[in-house]
Amino acid sequence: MSFCLLLLSLPLWASGFLIVMPDGSGNGRQVLFPLENRSTQVEVEISDFMASTSIKQTFYNPTNSRLEAYFLFPVPKEVVIQRFAMTVNGKMQEAELLDAKKAKQIYEQIVRQAKDPALLEYYNQELFKVRIFPIEPRSEQKIELTYHQALKKDDGSLSYRLPMNSAKFSAKPIQNISLRLKLNNKQAIKNVYSPSHEIELIRKGEKAASVGFEQKNVRPDRDFELYWRAEDKAISSSLLQYQKGKEDGYFFLNLSPGWTDPKAVMAKDVVFVFDKSGSMSGKKMEQAQKALKFCVDNLGPEDRFELIPYSTEAQSLFGQLKSNSKTNREEAKEYIDELRAIGGTNIEEALQMALNRKEKKAKRPFFVIFMTDGKPTIGEIEPQALLDKLAGYQKDQVRIFTFGIGSDINTKLLDQMTEMSKGYRDYALEDEDLELKLSNFYLKAASPVLSNIELVFDKKVKVEQLYPRKTEDLFRGESLNIMGRYKGDGPTKLQLKALVNGEEKTFEFQLNFKKKQEEHSFIPDLWALRAVGYLLDQIRFNGEQEELKQEVIRLAKKHGIITPYTSYLIVEDQPIAINPGIRPIPRPSPQVFQEELDDQAQREAAQGLKESSGTASVRASRRFKKMNQAQNMAEMEQERAELNNKDLAQDNASAIVNRAGRALYRQDNNWVDANYLLLDKAPKNLRRVAFNSKEYFKLLEEDGLQEILALGNNITFEWKEEWIEIYE
Repeated sequence: MSFCLLLLSLPLWASGFLIVMPDGSGNGRQVLFPLENRSTQVEVEISDFMASTSIKQTFYNPTNSRLEAYFLFPVPKEVVIQRFAMTVNGKMQEAELLDAKKAKQIYEQIVRQAKDPALLEYYNQELFKVRIFPIEPRSEQKIELTYHQALKKDDGSLSYRLPMNSAKFSAKPIQNISLRLKLNNKQAIKNVYSPSHEIELIRKGEKAASVGFEQKNVRPDRDFELYWRAEDKAISSSLLQYQKGKEDGYFFLNLSPGWTDPKAVMAKDVVFVFDKSGSMSGKKMEQAQKALKFCVDNLGPEDRFELIPYSTEAQSLFGQLKSNSKTNREEAKEYIDELRAIGGTNIEEALQMALNRKEKKAKRPFFVIFMTDGKPTIGEIEPQALLDKLAGYQKDQVRIFTFGIGSDINTKLLDQMTEMSKGYRDYALEDEDLELKLSNFYLKAASPVLSNIELVFDKKVKVEQLYPRKTEDLFRGESLNIMGRYKGDGPTKLQLKALVNGEEKTFEFQLNFKKKQEEHSFIPDLWALRAVGYLLDQIRFNGEQEELKQEVIRLAKKHGIITPYTSYLIVEDQPIAINPGIRPIPRPSPQVFQEELDDQAQREAAQGLKESSGTASVRASRRFKKMNQAQNMAEMEQERAELNNKDLAQDNASAIVNRAGRALYRQDNNWVDANYLLLDKAPKNLRRVAFNSKEYFKLLEEDGLQEILALGNNITFEWKEEWIEIYE
């Protein structure tokens, strides 16, 4: 019997394992039986180029046997751990460092005898080896690990990686995982970004920051990654790339002013347009009033503002923009308290009045915070006519931020209002905390640093298909994250043109686009998620067009994105004919997608694509916006989980994974490359390789293949313009 007992979240670019070595009997497949990982706590401190990591874990042995095990700790190439210390139940353990050749022998022994390739992603890595005995039955083991490492700069960026890929080893979801990482540097810290996880970023001045996240009842299957820069430029740029074979490259560009001095925040003009129609009565009105007063209290010292409540008619508090003085704030809050919900909904008049507050010579940002819980019932009520009139009112630097309350609203109207003005949108449904959501909504727009941003790339490298398609303003503490495609390679100049405190300024950056960049394989998947989100929004706004629909289907299939189209169109596909004499290559099971058709979340997603109002429409608006602004792979998995109506712990064992810039689909014990779904006919250059054969282990020498081969014993995938089928 073989036992592979995972110690989760160990050192940079490597995982640690507790393994009871295979018995060598060769009696069929030996089952990998994991301990239960009950908790994992990670503390990381990074000062300039040095990282110190401390990990505390609690494991439980659910068996009735006393176990003797080896702790294996893979060390990646080009990584030098300066100090390594480990304690088990408080006792210090000595570790033996094995070179890559000896480490291979251990991995191959486990894979051959257990007939499970899960460990192969650590192939070609040195490892530390520690003996642990005894592991008592029905008891907990507490393990602490610390290590120190020097970080390297890559094109000016620093990175840290912590393995958390344990889904294939964990018998049960891990009850609690927490990570806290502290960054300190002699220079300003900028461009902080995680492509793997949704993180909480807390700034502590320009030269310090902390990052953290916490998860419960999960089976993590992705390493934690963090990137940042340390430099004292006004705006820093960070470029990550992915380019493979003959395909055009993908890139992720992060532009960040960092944690700028509060004095750098631009003064702005803000008009709060507030729905006080009869449908806003009761608790809804009370919460909205509290949130509106919060917004007034959080205006900047040099800001000007105006209040325009509307129902049957639009009204105005001041009749003009007023300074943010204490007297004006108190008058505004008293006015808000006196508002009563009554009458119809005259959106046209309210917006016209708000936009007329924009002064012609003013160069400061002009924001309209527009709140409503209903559709227009007075004045112009046709959405397209209203949008046409709104376009006529539009002026430079006008941003409309829409906040919809409830579900009886026209989401397409509100969303198009924000799209045409480079604003943003959000909603609060009936069961959500209106006061909290509206307050947070305003804080996002409270501190503009750059406005009217334009990105201009020179023509040495062709840059195209950028997402988001329209560049929004940049606010304090935020970064501008752009994903796109590129053709060619070499140095390229980027100009960022923007208004800063009313003055036009240009910032220049030297970028270097490269070929054969395969490290950051998350970029194609996130680019595709953004593209699909944008295309689905266009279908919502303008109706279904065959060209857009087919592009959604193509991208969704290739990158494993579940949409209202792919959930049933994959079912409709006919099996691809396989050449005579070749074992049929499994396709994703129709049941995988058919089950989603019967799921409420899937039906609602399809409904939201067509409808303009209702709960389904609100959720579709939120979902497509989130897709179009996706920052990390956790958001892609969350999207799948929501549409599958499952929690993440269940979803991580689902039929879709992303590896090497594409999705792979599972049917029973078979994995199939998504590119296979896009073929018109069976591939002619299919090479069949038996699992556990000499040819199989030779494949492991190719960098990048380990994460695919670790999926299972039966896999069909494309690699370097060749199709390979691993079979057992």
